[in-house]
Amino acid sequence: MRKLFFIACLTIIKLSALAQQDAQYSQYIFNGMYISPAYTGYKQDFYVHSFARSQWTGFPGAPQSFSIAGDVAVADTKVGLGMMIAADKIGAQSSLATNFNMAYHIPLGQDDGTRLSFGMGVGFIQASIDGTKLNAVEEGDSYIPTSGVSSLFPDARAGVMFSTNTFYAGFSADNLIAQNMQQDKALLVPVPKPHYYLTAGQILNVNDDIKLNPSFLLKDDRAGPTSLDLNMFVLLSERLWVGGTYRTAVSLYSKPNIPSGLPKTNATIAMVEVFVTDKLRVGYAFDYSTTTLGNYNYGTHEISLGIYLRKGDVTPGNEKCYFR
Repeated sequence: MRKLFFIACLTIIKLSALAQQDAQYSQYIFNGMYISPAYTGYKQDFYVHSFARSQWTGFPGAPQSFSIAGDVAVADTKVGLGMMIAADKIGAQSSLATNFNMAYHIPLGQDDGTRLSFGMGVGFIQASIDGTKLNAVEEGDSYIPTSGVSSLFPDARAGVMFSTNTFYAGFSADNLIAQNMQQDKALLVPVPKPHYYLTAGQILNVNDDIKLNPSFLLKDDRAGPTSLDLNMFVLLSERLWVGGTYRTAVSLYSKPNIPSGLPKTNATIAMVEVFVTDKLRVGYAFDYSTTTLGNYNYGTHEISLGIYLRKGDVTPGNEKCYFR
């Protein structure tokens, strides 16, 4: 049992070192501002949304993430303004990120549901290491901090998105500045690396009460494994989203930092989101790793809450676009 536990710990350390640094949320499809600033103001309302995520429940030092975001549409809904705060912790490592986002939505043609959106965000990332939670192999190792250390990095993100009433596609990138900043406080404090997101989705009408929503998200940071999410959801009576995701690593190009023979990470995710009222949305996601790691934890649990603070005629039944 001790040997198996040790192997599991090594697996987590290896995957954490190679994996993307940005917090991994499963319900990003319910608020695209988490992956692209071009989504800011897309709901054409004043909307506040939050995530609380506990990953690999029951495993010591497992990731814990929380985020809250708010955005509003102004200037006849052509401009979106928003703010996002995200906190993430795994073992002795933690980060706090704040972004101020702005997007410009350009209507295309006669259909006001067809838009080309450009967005950008600026802010900062505070990356920290709690040295009291680390055990040095060699006592007195100068590279191991004995107390908490942190570094503050400026951050920038950008994105573009094309959308209609039933289709969307977008590309975005974040952590665009931090990698160019000097790191001098502690070598163990992680420097955020750029992350790139490519996504698209489509609404397919089955009948008046049932709609299908297939989509995908490709994520890459040019160092760790490229991640692909394949999503399928059903919208029932404009009130209930039910579906899931298959997440896997894919090899798009050669990456020298990835050891040969590294096991491919895979996970299945079940999700549900319901309009409790016209102004309140509540969601839940359960992630289960289909690799050996799944045998050493109780899965990942994620709760989301969305509130419309200025909701007028945009109700779940008459939204101009379903991707909200």
